Amino acid sequence: MTSQQLLLAAGLITLPFASIAQDKFANTITATDLEKHLRVLAADDMEGRETGTRGQRKAADYIATQFAAEGLKPIVKETDGKLGYLQPYTLYKKNWGDFYVSAGDKRFEPQKDFMPNGLLYLPTETTYETVFVGYGIGETNYDDYAGRDVKGKAIVVLDDEPKTADGKKLVSGTSEASKWGGPNGWRAKSILAKEKGAAQLFIVSAESAEAFKQLLTQRSAMQARFNRLSLKPGAENVGSAGVFLITSDMAAALLSTSTATLSQAVTQLAQSPKPVASSLAGSVAMKADRVDEKTESSNVLGFIEGTDKKDEVLVVSSHYDHIGISADGQINNGANDDGSGTVSVLEIAQAFAKAKAAGKGPRRSILFLTVSGEEKGLLGSQYYADMSPVIPLEKTVADLNIDMVGRVDDIHLGKSDNYIYVIGSDKLSSELHKISEETNKKYINMELDYKYNDPQDSQRIYYRSDHYNFAKHQIPIIFYFNGLHPDYHKPTDDIEKIDFKLAEKSARLVFYTAWEIANRDQRLVVDSNKQ
Repeated sequence: MTSQQLLLAAGLITLPFASIAQDKFANTITATDLEKHLRVLAADDMEGRETGTRGQRKAADYIATQFAAEGLKPIVKETDGKLGYLQPYTLYKKNWGDFYVSAGDKRFEPQKDFMPNGLLYLPTETTYETVFVGYGIGETNYDDYAGRDVKGKAIVVLDDEPKTADGKKLVSGTSEASKWGGPNGWRAKSILAKEKGAAQLFIVSAESAEAFKQLLTQRSAMQARFNRLSLKPGAENVGSAGVFLITSDMAAALLSTSTATLSQAVTQLAQSPKPVASSLAGSVAMKADRVDEKTESSNVLGFIEGTDKKDEVLVVSSHYDHIGISADGQINNGANDDGSGTVSVLEIAQAFAKAKAAGKGPRRSILFLTVSGEEKGLLGSQYYADMSPVIPLEKTVADLNIDMVGRVDDIHLGKSDNYIYVIGSDKLSSELHKISEETNKKYINMELDYKYNDPQDSQRIYYRSDHYNFAKHQIPIIFYFNGLHPDYHKPTDDIEKIDFKLAEKSARLVFYTAWEIANRDQRLVVDSNKQ
């Protein structure tokens, strides 16, 4: 007899995958049950599940209750020595202390005159020379920085990107926005400004004070960073560069000019196919103090112990937090982000629990990990992976992460609802990528879309969910994602817009893939690093 046959005879491993999983356990993952859970987690009384709030704690209790009901083991050691499902951790809210920007005789205040973003910390007033650097773009065919030294200066740039009279973008030559344009263009501009040595970056994102008020509402995700959360207390990044969204009026003051003169410079830029160097310059004095305020949050962990390979652990993860209540009082229910991933984890956990109860439990152990703090910078998964892994990372074979799997995105709308973006499957393990494709072909047959797996992806999706805190430790991952949509990070991300049959199919794909990883003879090999 082979070693596998001996283990089967001894009851130490499960029967072959296809004979037990396809119908009996995978089919317990249903659209009906996914909807049942999501109607709880995405309800108004969860108050948007923002990290550190009553709604987030209420959601954590619900998830823990479901894990207990399905017989998953608690494995977090509590202060009294007992085991629980909640992994508490402390966060430090980085509130602003004394914070202002002064230019000439004008003093500007955050969230009134400008929107700050980033990790700025200037405990004492600091003065910088300010210069106007067009759109702040650095490309071979369009370089605003050519011949300019901005090191140590505060630079003022325009939002979005230049285009021709017929609407084509000068950088890309098409109607599609490049990485410098659109609502997230500030990311590329801030990265480049830092590389160029700029001390501060001011982005002109609104023409008037009224337009700026609208911007505050529209960019609620960025607004949430105004009071930043961190896993570490005390000052961070002393003297580091900040990113500020400002009005044209404020930009004119920073450049010691009039709004009319600045407008002329902007018009000149718009009419030219190449960057136009500007002599607009001025000075700015700034202070941005920080004070800490403690807040508590928690991850929720449920554990299914394996059989003959129980010391090796597969993680199935999602984040259950969202962005809470908007400044105008609207609740961001986060039905898709990431209610859909969280309820998928609950259903996959139930399927494995039923298998174990039937004597068909996985060979490797499985940790079902739902984290908070994702919307604040992947903090819950960072706490688990970097500071307090309940299962040692060297015993963790892979992480399958599920984030936003209940909607058809703009790219596929009207074309297909039988797809899923698979991100990261080939980054660290060629075996994982092969398993993913073969499992899908055999059991689900969805279109596996690798658009966001491209290292040149301007959205940088690979780095924007909780799997990355495992991947950076060389643990193979797959990130399952259905893409962005117009309700992303808005109060309109509601349960009525969820496609539960799509979510069911996606969750079953994760289940089958998890089953194969948990039951194969050999641990996944780590044989590449394409991050």
